[in-house]
Amino acid sequence: MARSAADGFLLRGEARAVFWILLIAMVVVIAAVTLAVVGGGETAVLPEVAPERLVDPLPVTRPVGRADVEALRLPVTARGYRMADVDEVLGRLGAELAERDARIAELESMLAGRQATAVGRPELFDKRPADEPKERPGFFDKGTEPGEEQER
Repeated sequence: MARSAADGFLLRGEARAVFWILLIAMVVVIAAVTLAVVGGGETAVLPEVAPERLVDPLPVTRPVGRADVEALRLPVTARGYRMADVDEVLGRLGAELAERDARIAELESMLAGRQATAVGRPELFDKRPADEPKERPGFFDKGTEPGEEQER
């Protein structure tokens, strides 16, 4: 069936009406969402959210262990991690490592001192009577003479 010029004009008019209705509906929806987000009344629709904080920080009462570091999760912000939390964790880990290094150095120096003292003793290589090996008793040292038998 062929269309007449009047039918084409009606379709264009209906398309315009649908376009304007959809445009008005879209503006109303955008305005409603904007008012809901901004808070059109006295009370805010969306409450202020507290910034995310470090939930389980490193323990203060005991040394930091491997499990503590593995369980540590830093809160994420819009631009990565919070610098204050990262600085706090790295500072604490640096202090723990420095303390452990100092303790290791102290123990190593004590060990080296004891080894030097042990090597430097002159009596270390002197044989004392208690250290001298005794002769092993032989068959004849058991109280028997070569021709006698031992009583059982």
